[in-house]
Amino acid sequence: MEARKAATVSRMGDRPSDIDEAALASVLGAWDIEDVVLTHAPVGFGDHHWVAAGADGRRTFVTVADLAHKPYCGPDTATAWTGLSRAIYTAATLGSELNAQHGGTVLVAPLRTGTGETLLRLTGRYAVSVFPYVDAPAGRFGQVLDSWARRALVERLAQLHGTRPPLGAPAHHPALPDRPLLDVALAGPPRFRAESGPYAQRCDALLAANGAALRATLEHFDSGTARLTSAASTAAIVVTHGESHPGNVLDPGGRTFLTDWDTVALAPPERDLWLATDDPADLSRYAELTGHHPDPALLAYYELRWALDDITAALEVFGAPHPDTADTRQTWEGLVDAVGALTGG
Repeated sequence: MEARKAATVSRMGDRPSDIDEAALASVLGAWDIEDVVLTHAPVGFGDHHWVAAGADGRRTFVTVADLAHKPYCGPDTATAWTGLSRAIYTAATLGSELNAQHGGTVLVAPLRTGTGETLLRLTGRYAVSVFPYVDAPAGRFGQVLDSWARRALVERLAQLHGTRPPLGAPAHHPALPDRPLLDVALAGPPRFRAESGPYAQRCDALLAANGAALRATLEHFDSGTARLTSAASTAAIVVTHGESHPGNVLDPGGRTFLTDWDTVALAPPERDLWLATDDPADLSRYAELTGHHPDPALLAYYELRWALDDITAALEVFGAPHPDTADTRQTWEGLVDAVGALTGG
């Protein structure tokens, strides 16, 4: 899910060796970006980014999505392409409507090509989308916003949630997309091959020490999923961002522009709200703006879902061949923190 781009999954700090920048520059021609100079931007989690400067001086922000690692869009590259295409198209449609409705930028929406497309293939594994370049400070994952900045984010979410869903908007599925991987890891040894890398055996030891508590947590999560699924016909469903933490906000507390849209989906508002704030005053403000009173049980459910998916994302990294780098060290630290948070109650 969404969480794999946040606390535990490797940060995209290194320039990817399997992405041909000349081929990427050629694809950008569909957005009328010609004679482009690409500068790799080591920001974010899960995708790769460049700043593109065209011959006309215009700058854009380019995202290259790895379809092999987007289980919330689809379990393989073919279905992930379809899921991501729907998400990016939805975001572009939302941007046109919301930004026009409010007379300015509410969200940083994907740009369309000359033929109206919002996502293009780079290779069978990678897909390209392009965004306006916004000269504004970005928040960071884990950042604690001041009260006025949290309030601004909640008000932005209220605007998003109040928008009519575009046709074809993805639907959120509560169950963990990579649940089988987690089940296998918790079933017992052998879990990870030592030759996979330096963190494989550490994962084995971590799971051995905490397996019972994690299995109990999964049972609790499954009960929540069953309740949410059975109540789907009566639950409030809106267009949600999916990762509404400060790391996906430009100029938090100022203009508060939402960005990064591959997890957009129709879901209960709590999918966004638990990440934005835990302050009752902020949640009351949301209720005042929308008429929806956030459900504490759903807020807790989505917080738990995020943590479990973070763990799954890290186990995926360490179950495959991996080196000892700054990224994998950060992934390991995030995994330890996530397991500790869950097993500590």
